[in-house]
Amino acid sequence: MNKGKGRLALIAAMLAIVLVVGACGNNGGNESADGAEETAELIWYTIGTPQKDVTAVMDQVSAYTKEKINATVTMKMIDWGDYQQKMQVNVASGEPMDIIFTSAGGFDYVQNVRKGAFLQIDELLTEYGQGIVDTIDPGFLEGSKVDGHNYGIPANKELPQQEVWRFNQNLLDKYDLDIGKVRSLESLEPLMATIKANEPNVTVFGMDKNHVPYVPYDYLITNLPMAVKLDTDDYKIVNILETDEMKQALATMRKYYQAGYISPEAATVGSTSDLTLSGNWFVDRAQTQPLADNQWSATYGYPVVSTPASDAIITNTSVQGSIMAITANSEYPEKAMEFLNLLNTDPVLRNMVDSGIEGTHYEKIDDNRMRNLPEAKNYDMPSYSLGNNMLLNLNENDPDNKWDVFKEFNAEGVASPILGFNFDSANVSTQMAAIQNVKEQYWSALMTGTVDPDEYLPTALEAFKQAGMDEVITEAQAQLDEWVAEAK
Repeated sequence: MNKGKGRLALIAAMLAIVLVVGACGNNGGNESADGAEETAELIWYTIGTPQKDVTAVMDQVSAYTKEKINATVTMKMIDWGDYQQKMQVNVASGEPMDIIFTSAGGFDYVQNVRKGAFLQIDELLTEYGQGIVDTIDPGFLEGSKVDGHNYGIPANKELPQQEVWRFNQNLLDKYDLDIGKVRSLESLEPLMATIKANEPNVTVFGMDKNHVPYVPYDYLITNLPMAVKLDTDDYKIVNILETDEMKQALATMRKYYQAGYISPEAATVGSTSDLTLSGNWFVDRAQTQPLADNQWSATYGYPVVSTPASDAIITNTSVQGSIMAITANSEYPEKAMEFLNLLNTDPVLRNMVDSGIEGTHYEKIDDNRMRNLPEAKNYDMPSYSLGNNMLLNLNENDPDNKWDVFKEFNAEGVASPILGFNFDSANVSTQMAAIQNVKEQYWSALMTGTVDPDEYLPTALEAFKQAGMDEVITEAQAQLDEWVAEAK
């Protein structure tokens, strides 16, 4: 036998085996053994109180998406107060997932980009997400870039962030209370005193452990103490707990807690959704959007009204307030982008994900207007976290020009002085971890008035200092100064 020919034959056989094995192991095309494309099974983690009917709705969603893009969807919901911690564990452990909710304040978008948790999606967006590029406000895609690249799809919604005081209108009407002069935290007191005196079973001031009194600063990282004043002219980063504004707010919160306006469990409860659905509350604070009162009233089944607690400011938090990212370990990144493209351009899918099953959770009252049914209580989703809001059906009381009003609101927002600045904490990662631990220990109790700030604030400040707050602020200030200089 010719040994040369034998070796060639052996090499050819081995190459054939490698090619066959490689083809079988390559999930890029999701092809089955007979050459047909396999159905991608997308796993989607998102924030919000887990809903009883989420599996039934996702079955309907999957039937639709399988027909449209040959993909099914499993949604896994994690409650508000648990989301950050559980998602950190999921990402660190390599839990299978394809799409996850992230934001400036919920599983921090920028910091997790820098940790490599999300795919850089520039090419995927170009190839499979052109509908997104053509549809959503370009300010969201531009404002959510990190170091010049996109790592997620922001929800197309209100662009500025504006805080409001929300009120249960039934109680306002019952006691003939006027909210016309309400703006500051302190201005709430006469109204709350009336409710406390007459409604002993009502939670006067509703809040959960994520509550933070509003002060006119923009945080570098949501709910960590580093911030810049909104009217700054020197771009100085401060520890928010050392400012006069926050000290006054914490003193007021303590006063309200001692008066019995705030629930004793406020510092530990993860969500107030049960409270708002029951109607057993008087006032809380929320981020608003145009015509939000109609949305809240339709969701809760009783009238809710609001009045501003802040100006409308475009911040990194608002631009990055709701993002869906494709995970770095996604088995189906192309299909994930196809799904996100469909979710942000297809009204049928967007409304199904948001409102559930027509005839079960809601009914259509004309082509683009809906009314919730009693079963809506089993599928009450946070609309802002689920994609392009401007595809949603109108509620009964919404004007026909609702989405035009949104666009006007977005155009009129005022930019924060540090809009577009994303702090890179890589050089102080050890200190940042220590600061986060201190925050977990002191933050919620201080912010909800549960503890006396005269006693606990100095202790907390010392703990933050020992954790390396000064080093973090120094690093952040150097980066911000450079950013400001480049922008001039």
